[in-house]
Amino acid sequence: MITLGRLRQSATSAVGRPRHGGNLLLPPVLLLMVLMLAAVAYVVYVLWPRWPAGPVALDAPELPVTIGGVAFNVPQAALRVAVQRRPGAHERIDLAFLWPSLKPAVAKPAAAEALPASGAARTLDRIFITIASAGDAMAPAERVQTIYPRYAATEPVSGPSGLAVLAFREGTPYQGEDLIYDAATPENFLVRCTRDGAGATPGTCLYERRIEAAADIVARFPRDWLDGDWQEVAGNIDRLIKDLRPAVPATKP
Repeated sequence: MITLGRLRQSATSAVGRPRHGGNLLLPPVLLLMVLMLAAVAYVVYVLWPRWPAGPVALDAPELPVTIGGVAFNVPQAALRVAVQRRPGAHERIDLAFLWPSLKPAVAKPAAAEALPASGAARTLDRIFITIASAGDAMAPAERVQTIYPRYAATEPVSGPSGLAVLAFREGTPYQGEDLIYDAATPENFLVRCTRDGAGATPGTCLYERRIEAAADIVARFPRDWLDGDWQEVAGNIDRLIKDLRPAVPATKP
């Protein structure tokens, strides 16, 4: 007969006995967790953006990029934002070039671009280019035809060397700005420019162009440049935009 004392002893022994089955599952679980953490760390390492910390050499190879599905070849030394120094698709890139050589501006603007003291000559030596996906934005040519006339003055005035200047009215979204264009053929050259501000703040012009209905190029430069040979300014901007586009292979006869 099993006594009460033996039952108690058996129950105590059963409770105190270690269960080896549960411990056997621990090493595989830990190994799986380590493998998962290693996989996540590898993915983060591969996908994390890395870019050069310093200026890029002038002879660095061009980067093939697409913006809005439009292809461009971009000099690395011209890119103003380090994270943009990678090939592939971008929503926007920002570039700077020396003027009038159109060489990439490797370093940040120095004394030549610093705002001079009042009364000093205000000459900048860089032109800035932004290329962005057009999205749903209105094309620049359409904006000239439909938007600007609502806010511009009635008649233009003569500008330097055959240019016409059409001022925007006060109280409009473009007050303090002018449309400046080739009086003979406005479709060949038209820019929107701010006027010289207080002190040493120079006026700035924007030249805009739509590329393949999907990307917008905006060139930004000092308004003072138009007081000289503005045809050279227009020609250099055209050449710069052309150089940013991939070369079209010659067709065989």
